[in-house]
Amino acid sequence: MSEISGGSRSVLLLFFLTLSLLFISGMSDDSSGAKNGTKADPHAASKNNDGPEIAIVSVFVVAIGFFAFFLFKFWQKKKREEQYARLLKLFEEDDELEVELGLRD
Repeated sequence: MSEISGGSRSVLLLFFLTLSLLFISGMSDDSSGAKNGTKADPHAASKNNDGPEIAIVSVFVVAIGFFAFFLFKFWQKKKREEQYARLLKLFEEDDELEVELGLRD
């Protein structure tokens, strides 16, 4: 398979950095209510625990996307090889026809 170009590599790096920042911010503890001396609503606290689950689902979706991308590239490579084999076969048949017709030795 071909290597990833420099532009694609920087886009992937930017994507993973953004994803990691989102993951880190989801894991951080928001203690702004504790600083003000007010008690946090227990129902609101349970809603803030969705960060790790969202991050895991996001990573899973990205992994599926990469898997689909590499499967597509593999399929493209196989199709290209098949086309090349067909083209090579046509050239060989053309050479045999030229020899039969006496156009070439």
